[in-house]
Amino acid sequence: MTDEVGRYRIFVAPAAVERNMRKQTSLVVLVAALPLLSGCGQRVPEDKAAFVGEWHARAMDVELTKDGIVHYKRVTDGTAIGEVTTTINAPLRRFEGDNFVVGIPFLSTTFEVSTPPHQEAGTWKMVVDGLELTRAP
Repeated sequence: MTDEVGRYRIFVAPAAVERNMRKQTSLVVLVAALPLLSGCGQRVPEDKAAFVGEWHARAMDVELTKDGIVHYKRVTDGTAIGEVTTTINAPLRRFEGDNFVVGIPFLSTTFEVSTPPHQEAGTWKMVVDGLELTRAP
């Protein structure tokens, strides 16, 4: 159908407009809720206080704050696409033994701690996901 000048007019059925608006509203609500969900970290329990700090290895950095925020960066070489960097900045959800779970509901990861924080010759160390980390002084 064209108008009097010859331009085409597009008509959208009201039901299609309503469905599209519901999708947009759902997306807006989800995006607005993400900062709230990500700010809900669990404080580090007293018995896990040794985990708090900045931990470093050649290919990995992990920082766990006492307020329960985790900053993680790992660089993996030798993959099919070259060097891959994984970064996570998310709240601490809980400890499971010495392992700690990071993320938000339905989107989380577990850091496997095979050797919990301990001192060796005055230096704090732990093994996370197979890498030995040293805590910054």
